[in-house]
Amino acid sequence: MAIDSKTLHSKLKEFFGFDSFKGDQEKIIAHLVSGNNAFVLMPTGGGKSLCYQLPALVMEGTAIVISPLIALMKNQVDAIRGFVSGNDGIAHFLNSSLSKAQINEVREDLLSGVTKLLYVAPESLTKPENIEILKEIEISFYAVDEAHCISEWGHDFRPEYRRIRNIIEEIGEAPVIALTATATPKVQSDIQKNLGIQDAKVFKSSFNRPNLYYEVRDKSDPKRDIIRFIKQNPGKSGIIYCLSRKKVEELAELLNINGIKALPYHAGLDARTRAENQDRFLMEEIDVIVATIAFGMGIDKPDVRFVIHYDIPKSMEGYYQETGRAGRDGGEGKCIAFYSYKDIVKLEKFMQGKPVAEQEIGKQLLLETVAYAESNQCRRKLLMNYFGEDYTQDNCGACDNCLHPRKQFDGQEEMCLIIELIESMPEHFKAEHLANILAGESNALIKSYEHDRLEFFGAGKDHTFRFWCDVIHQGIVRHLLEKDIEAYGLIYVTDQGREFDAHPYQIMLTEERHFVEGEDDDDDAPAAGARTGGGGGDQVLLAMLKDLRADLSKKLHLQPWILFGDPALEDMSITYPVTLEELKNCQGVGEGKARKYGREFVSLIDRYVKENDIERPDDFVVKSIGNSSSANKLFIIQGIDRKLSLEDIAGAKSLEMDELLSEIETIVASGTKLDLDYYISQTVDDDVVDEIYDYFREEAESDSLEEAMAELGQDYDEFEVRLVRLKFLCEVAN
Repeated sequence: MAIDSKTLHSKLKEFFGFDSFKGDQEKIIAHLVSGNNAFVLMPTGGGKSLCYQLPALVMEGTAIVISPLIALMKNQVDAIRGFVSGNDGIAHFLNSSLSKAQINEVREDLLSGVTKLLYVAPESLTKPENIEILKEIEISFYAVDEAHCISEWGHDFRPEYRRIRNIIEEIGEAPVIALTATATPKVQSDIQKNLGIQDAKVFKSSFNRPNLYYEVRDKSDPKRDIIRFIKQNPGKSGIIYCLSRKKVEELAELLNINGIKALPYHAGLDARTRAENQDRFLMEEIDVIVATIAFGMGIDKPDVRFVIHYDIPKSMEGYYQETGRAGRDGGEGKCIAFYSYKDIVKLEKFMQGKPVAEQEIGKQLLLETVAYAESNQCRRKLLMNYFGEDYTQDNCGACDNCLHPRKQFDGQEEMCLIIELIESMPEHFKAEHLANILAGESNALIKSYEHDRLEFFGAGKDHTFRFWCDVIHQGIVRHLLEKDIEAYGLIYVTDQGREFDAHPYQIMLTEERHFVEGEDDDDDAPAAGARTGGGGGDQVLLAMLKDLRADLSKKLHLQPWILFGDPALEDMSITYPVTLEELKNCQGVGEGKARKYGREFVSLIDRYVKENDIERPDDFVVKSIGNSSSANKLFIIQGIDRKLSLEDIAGAKSLEMDELLSEIETIVASGTKLDLDYYISQTVDDDVVDEIYDYFREEAESDSLEEAMAELGQDYDEFEVRLVRLKFLCEVAN
C-alpha cells in the first residue's frame, strides 16, 4: 500500500500531535515505508524514535525494534500507548523481565495482528521460541536502535549485536533501519557492513546541539564544585556520571547529606533497585541520578538540565551520547566535565591485560578525549569535527573556550615544523610520539627508533609536550594533518598541509591550556549560551498544570512527560484550551492523548479562566508575573509561616513526610530561615530537643545525618533528628 506525504502528515498529527516533521524525519519515513533500507545518524533529541514509530503505525504488519536496554523498551512502549488511545496492545516489549503470563499476552497480540511495534532485546531475539513466533507474523521492517553497539570502534560495543543479521535472515527478510546518535565514519561503515545494508540510504543530521553549553573544569575539588553548582540550580533535573560503582555510591550519599535529593544507579545494584531509582528520577521524585554509563541510553526524559562528568569519559562518542541527554526539549542544557590527567593514567592501566588490538583501540579513543579536554578551541567545533562535520562559526557563544578564550598566536612556524618532521620520516607515528620528539623528551620508543638523534629532536623544546599535542590536534581540525583511525591513529600530512608548508600563511592557534592539579576553578564564570526555554505564558496556571500532571503521573504510575510534555503545558498556559477539541491543537498533544489524559486538564483550565475572569480573544496578549521559585517551595515556606502542621503541608502537595523534609532541608540549605519551633514543641520532647541540639552545637563535625544517627544511637528517631537539625541550621549554622 502506497503511503503519500499527505497521509504521513495526517497520521503525525493524529498520533503525536505535531503539525510538521523535524529535520529529515519525513524523508527517512517516506524512504522506509517505500520498502528501502536506511541508516540514520541523528543526535540525541533530534527525533530518532519517530522515524520508526510512525512507519510502524501506518504500515502493514509488525515492526521489530531491537533495543539494548529493558528500561528503554518500557519507556517507549508507555509512550506509544499514551499516543494511541484505547489500545495497549499496540506496542509490547519482549525481554527477560516478563513472566510467562505476560509473554503469552504478547504472543496473542502478535498473532492477532494487534501489535504494531515489538521491542526486543538482542539476547531475546536469538531465543528459538521467540524466533518461531516471529516467523508466524508479517514483519513490516526491522529497526536496530543504538546501532553503534555493533561496532568495536563504538563506545558501547555489544557482541550480541553482531548476530542480528543472521537472525533477520532466519526470521524473514524485511527492510532494515539502523539508528544511532553517535557514529564516526569508521563506525558507520562497520554498522552497515555487519547488518548487510551497504545499499542503505544514509541520513545524517547535524551534530550541533545549539542549546547545550560545554565546559571542562580542572578536577581540583569536584565534590565542592558539584554541590555548589546544583544548589545554584535548585529543582533542576541532572545526571552525574562516574566511572566506578564505588564513586557513584559515595557521591550520591554526599549529595543527600548536603540536602540534594539524589540516588545511585549502576550495574552492581539489583534489578529492582535500579528500576526503582530510575523511575523515581523519571517521575521527578528526586533531582539527581548519580550513575555509571549503564544509565541513560535512550531514556527519553526531555528536561534534564545538566549532565556532569565527574570522571572524563573513555571516548568522544560516549561523551557526546551522555551530554546529549541534556536539554532534549530544546531548553537549557549545561554539560560540565571534570578533567585530570591522573584519571587518564588510571584508565590506561585498566586496559592492561586486554587483547593488544582492543588496547590500541581504547588508547586511541582515550587520546581523542584528552585532546578535547586540553584544547583551547571551540568545544562545539571539536565535537563536530570528530564526527566528520565542519562548524564554520568562529565563536559558538556556548562553551567555556568561546566565552573565556585563551590567547592566540601565529602558529605558522610551529605547524611547518610538525609537517616537516612527519615528512622527514619513512614511517608514520602517533601524535604523542611526534610531540615527544619536538619537545626533546626521550623514552624507550624514541630510543628504539633512534629518533633522539634526529635533527628535529628538541627543535621545539621551548614548548611542552602538551603544547605540541594541541598544535597537532589543531592541524587535524584545519585539515593540514590527518589521523588514520584504521592504523590506530597514525598522523599523516594532507595535500593541503603540504601546500601550507610550501607557501606558509598566518594561522592563528590558541595557546596551551593549563590544568594545574589543585588549582581552583572560577565557579562564578557565567555558564551562558544555553537557552532556558519556557516562559511567556500564565505562570500561575502553568504551576497548577504541573502539579496536576505530577498528581496524575503518580496515580497512573507513568512519567509526567508521557501525559503531557512541558511544551504542551506551556502552550496550554498561553492558549487556555477549555475543550478537548481545543486541547488537541496544543503542541505535542494530538487527539488520542487529549482523549486519554485531557479531561482533568481542560476542567482545571476552565475553572481557572472563570475564577479569574480571563478573556480568551484570538489576539491573546501573553501575561507574565516574572520568575519565581517553584510552587512547592513557595507553598511550604508560606505554610510554615502560617504555622500549619507539616502533615497538612505534605498532604496538600501530595508529598510523603520524608519528601517534605527533604524539600525543607533544600530550602534551608539555600539560606532561607524557617521557624519550626511551633511544630517541634508539639511533636518532640523538650529533653530530646535539647540533647540533639547540643550534639550539633557541641560535638558534631558536620551536619551529616548519618554521623548524627551513629553518634546519638538507636534511642533517637531519625525524623526527630532531622527536625532538630533544621532548627539548629536555621538558628546557628546558617
